[in-house]
Amino acid sequence: MKRMIAAVAATAATTAIFGFGALPVQAQDTVKVGLIVSQTGPFAAVGRQMETGVRLYMQQNGDTVAGKKIEVIVKDDTGVADTTRRLAQELVVNDKVQFLAGFTLTPGALATAPVATQSKTPMIVMLGATSIIPDRSPYIVRSMLSVAQIGVPFGEWIYDQGARTIVTLVSDYGPGQDYENLLTAGFEKKGGKTLAKLRVPLANPEFAPFLQRVIDLKPDAMFVFVPAGGVGAAFMKQANERGLATSGIKVYTEGSIVEDDLVNGAGEIALGTISAHNYSAAHDSAVNKAFIEAYKKAYNRRPNFVAVSGYDGMHMIYEALKKTKGTGDGDALVKAMIGMSFESPRGPVTLDGETRDLIQNIYVRKTERLKDGELYNVEIATIPNVKDPTRPAKP
Repeated sequence: MKRMIAAVAATAATTAIFGFGALPVQAQDTVKVGLIVSQTGPFAAVGRQMETGVRLYMQQNGDTVAGKKIEVIVKDDTGVADTTRRLAQELVVNDKVQFLAGFTLTPGALATAPVATQSKTPMIVMLGATSIIPDRSPYIVRSMLSVAQIGVPFGEWIYDQGARTIVTLVSDYGPGQDYENLLTAGFEKKGGKTLAKLRVPLANPEFAPFLQRVIDLKPDAMFVFVPAGGVGAAFMKQANERGLATSGIKVYTEGSIVEDDLVNGAGEIALGTISAHNYSAAHDSAVNKAFIEAYKKAYNRRPNFVAVSGYDGMHMIYEALKKTKGTGDGDALVKAMIGMSFESPRGPVTLDGETRDLIQNIYVRKTERLKDGELYNVEIATIPNVKDPTRPAKP
């Protein structure tokens, strides 16, 4: 809490930049949530999953909390960070939202952080995964995960499977750069050697020349990260064309390569893919089975981890409003979220007060065809209760 107060005080001099100071808490019958997602552009599918997760939670739990009507105002940032920030300012100043939420990409979340700080508006990051995001504002909490929660333990797990050399291939932006460094840190901590770190342009990626480089280097293992939204299908197609499957190189991925809502469309090429993530539609729990059933009934498709993050993000908002009886200011609402524990469709989670990330399980999954004929990411190992290992406890 001391760190939070200090960070808020440090931003006081920037008030003039945004044109507003700390906005007063108003007694009103409606609580407004500004949901900034990508509804158009290359990450529109991600935005749809996020919004449907939010909407499903409200359908199941009503639109009134602590006597207040919940209103979600959805804005499309098209995946452009400057637009994300502008929309956040408009939502705070013009619409008087009590929460900012969403954020499809890390750059948009980072651009918005000063807006949340200056206006003292809780900001629920539902996707951006770069580890530093919560450090940019004391009003940020995250319902997704940090890259480090997958990268470091998965790198260690890959070494434990027998690999001694590795090459990483990632999309060239914040989370990709984090993944290549964090996964190799875990791998090298165990004694492994990194032969190369390859970065593919985020816009219009062409994987073929990078895949050929990997094949030429002949590592024991390869790790791949691309952003959510269907880019993984393009990677797998080009990997198949380049003969990666027959090269003898073990391929490991972050879960976006085989997203739950898209993996069926990938077909046979996806079978056997080993990935790590915080959720699988095949997760065997009563909560997840009920979530899957409700989501399919509402939207006639399978949810992925982004829908879960949106769903859990709304749970955090609702529970914070209950604790503050619907009248809390930004500081009170963030404080109400800290330490919150609940059973998510992904498994048990707790919002950590030191990182403002969820402590959660990371699952190693293998893409398999189940009895219903559909492809699922079946959990084959669980790394339990993972906290961001790069952000140690503060004194």
